[in-house]
Amino acid sequence: MALWKNGQFEANSYTSVGDGDVLPEGAVIVSLKRFLAEKDMLASRNTPVGVVLQPADKIELLADDLPNLPLLALAFPKFGDGRAFSLARIARERYGFKGELRAIGDILFDRIAYMIRCGFDVLDITNAPTVAALEAGKVPISHEHYQPTGTDKTKSDALKPWRRRA
Repeated sequence: MALWKNGQFEANSYTSVGDGDVLPEGAVIVSLKRFLAEKDMLASRNTPVGVVLQPADKIELLADDLPNLPLLALAFPKFGDGRAFSLARIARERYGFKGELRAIGDILFDRIAYMIRCGFDVLDITNAPTVAALEAGKVPISHEHYQPTGTDKTKSDALKPWRRRA
């Protein structure tokens, strides 16, 4: 897997851990289920703990914990499932999440600009063509936006108020 952050590839300092796995030393990413069941023990480890949300998981269950989480990973299990876009915006805009927002899973190059627009700042990419495009220096940019975000500062187009230009 390739971790893309700040326009370049970087080393991953977190280890993803399954629900039944022994926790390794250092920073970990656990499922929502494990985080909720072992919250006190995870907090006592004194190392960074991130949580991964699957598309059907309820972010509301983390509402009180989001200010203290250093990392929230949102899963894109397949190309056609875009629920993580909504979860990203909810985390940033409704809950004010300030930590690292990481997209994981089936990340295609043409969706990266939209991921960044929704609040993702790190991408854990498994798609080989996407990795190759980024390694080749291609930059994912979108000049037209069909949905506003909480950070839009432009006036809406009179005929299509849902359409924005960068």
